[in-house]
Amino acid sequence: MEQKIDELMNHLSHSQQQMARILEAQRHAAVRMAQVVHGMPDDWSARSGVAGNEGKPGSRESDDAAEGFIQQIQQVNGSIAAYLNVMADFQQAAADHLEMVMKELRGGDSEE
Repeated sequence: MEQKIDELMNHLSHSQQQMARILEAQRHAAVRMAQVVHGMPDDWSARSGVAGNEGKPGSRESDDAAEGFIQQIQQVNGSIAAYLNVMADFQQAAADHLEMVMKELRGGDSEE
């Protein structure tokens, strides 16, 4: 019985290491996207050099550029939200696996 528990623990450990590697890669991507968003200007009219309309709010080119920035920011926010959801799922899976192992260990202790 202990051998089965050990095999289960090894398998769970390996799968959680793989999930952690995936989440680490997603974290790096989310951090980089957040840095890009942070570097964007807070005031759209303060931008310069958009199709020759330097600082001219309300121009067609300026509005198109602002719309593009807004779409990119929404994509970044969606990616960050997806990362946080995956982290929550990972934590829940780890807790579920740990709960199963603890039940097995408690059951094994009472049998001895």
